Amino acid sequence: MAFYDKLMETLGLEEWCDGNAQGGPMSMADLLKHTKGDDAVSDGDSIWNTPFPSLDELNSACPAVPKTRDFTDSVENGFLSIKDPLKTVLDPITQPLSWALDGSMALFEAVPWFVVIPVFLLVVYWASRSMALVAFVGISFLGMAFIDHYLPAIQTLSIIFVCTTFSVALGVPIGILMSRSDTMQRIVVPILDMLQTLPTFVYLIPLIFLFSVTESKLYGIAIILYAVVPVIRLTDLGIRLVDKEVLEAAHAFGMTDRQKLFKVQIPLALPNIMAGVNQTIMMSLAMVVIASLVSAPGLGVLVLRGIRNLELGVGLVAGLGIVLLAVLLDRVTKTALARVNAAQKH
Repeated sequence: MAFYDKLMETLGLEEWCDGNAQGGPMSMADLLKHTKGDDAVSDGDSIWNTPFPSLDELNSACPAVPKTRDFTDSVENGFLSIKDPLKTVLDPITQPLSWALDGSMALFEAVPWFVVIPVFLLVVYWASRSMALVAFVGISFLGMAFIDHYLPAIQTLSIIFVCTTFSVALGVPIGILMSRSDTMQRIVVPILDMLQTLPTFVYLIPLIFLFSVTESKLYGIAIILYAVVPVIRLTDLGIRLVDKEVLEAAHAFGMTDRQKLFKVQIPLALPNIMAGVNQTIMMSLAMVVIASLVSAPGLGVLVLRGIRNLELGVGLVAGLGIVLLAVLLDRVTKTALARVNAAQKH
């Protein structure tokens, strides 16, 4: 600390530091200076022990320098200052997500199990044309129902269904725009990189300030932000990988840009887009447990209960249920993707 005291004196900033000093408690270094003199402080100081010139270290030498806490407070105050205008803009935009989540949840819970499970099995058969997969899905759902995990599993599937639908509806157009504009790609890619590297809990911090915990869009937005990245990237990649000669042939036949997009590029990019949808579903499911911290229902609540109450069996069984749902969704989407690839080859 003595090093930075001397540095301030050398730079001639001593008067500025003293003039801008905020009245407050005396630091340990200052207290030692006043009681035992400068030697008590300088004895243990050497260039080897000089700390990094962080805000707190510089503040100790010069009270006019703001502390780290002042910096974090300014970030918080800056966010709070735009909270109300931002909420005014985002509320009507995100309200359809709340309606979709609440409506889907109410529908899945209202329809009896002997209707929901056969409908799921029909959807699985339509997507995969595999009776073995249909049997696996049926046994899995009946097994979860047998241990009273049917309702949480249905709630989790409802959340995944809505969030995946919104992610695809948002991600595919953005991916198409990225594939048609290098400038758009350069703008969006850093945002996608940030969304992929940002810790999942960080998504929740600003959302908790913007929306009430009782609003379902709070966890819906967090899941969508986390899960939308793969479908955007793979849509962009799939369209960019379309053979240029095919596009030239389409142009020679007089197709407009719109016709080339919907009749050539998207059909040929469909395997990549489906792979993106598969990854989006998996990432939505991975976010369910985190979202349970902000009132998201489903199996994640049981996992959280197991952690909070140290109920090992409850947490493990619910976790295995999430793994089982992940396996089911992954197998169904991959089988559907294989059918798409086979259809394109023929």
